[in-house]
Amino acid sequence: MGENCRQIPVGSRVKGKVKNLTPFGVFVELADGIGGMIHISDLSWTKRFNHPSEFTKAGNELEVVVLDIDNDNRKLTLGHKQIEEDPWDTFETVFPVGSVHEATVLSAEEKGAIVLLPYGLEAFAPKKHTAKKEGGFLAADEKAEFKVIEFSRNDKKIILSHARLWEEVQREVEVSEKNEKKAEREKQLKP
Repeated sequence: MGENCRQIPVGSRVKGKVKNLTPFGVFVELADGIGGMIHISDLSWTKRFNHPSEFTKAGNELEVVVLDIDNDNRKLTLGHKQIEEDPWDTFETVFPVGSVHEATVLSAEEKGAIVLLPYGLEAFAPKKHTAKKEGGFLAADEKAEFKVIEFSRNDKKIILSHARLWEEVQREVEVSEKNEKKAEREKQLKP
């Protein structure tokens, strides 16, 4: 197999069969009995999986890219997401901090909500940021507008807030009412 490893250079795209899944990755068998591992973080650019079984199952065929070759231990490090360009370069211009997007809540838990943005991109909204103006919190399958409050290119993470949108509007109303009252008082004080 050591010889076979040398026949597949780093960067090459190959098809393989999913042999088994572990909590942290997918073992894929390539031609001639060469095997390699795709780490769970190298399955998708946009989705975070709790377990590789959410992505594929044994027996499936997968296209992979050879990321690294360890000839001594006769192991290949493989990637699946690397077949496509990294979309995070584009996401940075589409979802800048401060931008507002309509999105759907995928799941809502104690810590917050997983939110589906356009382009199939998953983002996170901390619990307090899922508060609704009329009270309560956004629930799964609800559509709402969200503001991007944090964009981390390196961690491939976007943090959203729904609450910030209506809180800001409320603050603007309060400020303008305050200014009107102040103007009214000043008018009354003038001789």
